[in-house]
Amino acid sequence: MNKTAIIIPSRLDAQRFPNKPLKLINNKEMILHVYDAAIKSKSGDVYVASPDQKIIDIVKNNGGIAIKTSLSHQTGTDRIFEVFEKHLERKPKLIVNLQGDMPNIKPEAISDLVKYMDNGKCDIGTLASNLESQEKLNNANIVKVAVKEKLENNNFLKADDFFRINTNTSYNLYHHIGIYAFTNKALIRYVSLKRSKLELERKLEQLRALESNMSIHVGYIKSPPLSVDTEEDLNEVQNLMEKNEKN
Repeated sequence: MNKTAIIIPSRLDAQRFPNKPLKLINNKEMILHVYDAAIKSKSGDVYVASPDQKIIDIVKNNGGIAIKTSLSHQTGTDRIFEVFEKHLERKPKLIVNLQGDMPNIKPEAISDLVKYMDNGKCDIGTLASNLESQEKLNNANIVKVAVKEKLENNNFLKADDFFRINTNTSYNLYHHIGIYAFTNKALIRYVSLKRSKLELERKLEQLRALESNMSIHVGYIKSPPLSVDTEEDLNEVQNLMEKNEKN
């Protein structure tokens, strides 16, 4: 077993965009694009964690590894913990929670995060990119991360806050990317914590860690992968990926 496990939580009943993992992009389901990016990163063993048999079948029929999980999980992190605990017997030293709705994430983004986490400098690692416009700054669907200094290539900084709605702050703000790398001990501690006040208010899991004084470091990537939350997002990422394939 590899010391790193990349686990992709995925389900069909997302409130904003049901069945999105199975939407086709370049004649391939979105969940398979994410799975392939994780494989190409060459950073660890890759698993899809889902309560839905349709997702399990799609992944397995295309040569991937998929594990059926409980329907009752409240968060994606709870879902990856089930795989980590019951199927991987808590053996991986590093666990990456990779969101299943980022079909154009670059494999290098995943591998760079894993390499940083190997240094043992924080409990949780994640990624962010520039907020490209005032519109995106004000968009509640785009999660922002606040850091005290400027994020640049090849550096990671302590994350001080996460939010959806812009608040008055003197911090540097960036577009947060939905990928988290946990150390073994950090994941075990995280799932033992009660859901926190800010986590529930802002609907952001990472605030549970910050409110419990767990360290989150954030690294910079130049281009953010598109997170698919609506039909419009799907159309945008389809056009972008078709263009990149032609080039």
